[in-house]
Amino acid sequence: MSTLKYRTDLAGPLMLVLSLGLVSCASPPDSGFSTAPSQGPGLGRVASASLLQRMDRSIMSNGEGLPAGSGTVAQGEKVYAAKCLSCHGDKGQGRPADPLVGGIGSLKTERPIRTVGSYWPYASTLFDYTRRAMPANAPMSLSDDETYALSAYILYLNGIIAEKEIMNANTLAQVSMPNRAGFIDYSAR
Repeated sequence: MSTLKYRTDLAGPLMLVLSLGLVSCASPPDSGFSTAPSQGPGLGRVASASLLQRMDRSIMSNGEGLPAGSGTVAQGEKVYAAKCLSCHGDKGQGRPADPLVGGIGSLKTERPIRTVGSYWPYASTLFDYTRRAMPANAPMSLSDDETYALSAYILYLNGIIAEKEIMNANTLAQVSMPNRAGFIDYSAR
């Protein structure tokens, strides 16, 4: 028993000594712990100016920053079938990725279901996230029109908009999400 306690007592200091040794071995002499990118582990790549420009677009909760373009539920259904179905399942029900549809009214239950329809407070967030991160195998590959169409389709599947509504910068910003009041708005303070 005393041997086990002795080893446990030394584990912390031993790990500290080992990690300091690894840091000092990994850093070039007299570097002050900073390394030039060429001396790093070779992970990632330098972001190009065009990539930074595409990513540097903020969309506010009120819709400010939404781009030109538009999309319908019918168009969104086609884009969904081609680019989203394999991850989010038939009509957004999930599998293998998270469901996008359902759960409205479930957040205060013992088994909340967090989806676009039940949890997200703003439709502009749906557009922004979809445009930046989807599809998972090709982020930022959707056009603005495709993203508006997907947003329309997902909002329709959740019963938030009617089938014939067209989503664009004006209409998307006006969509009232079921959980809009479920978050604290710090900007109003």
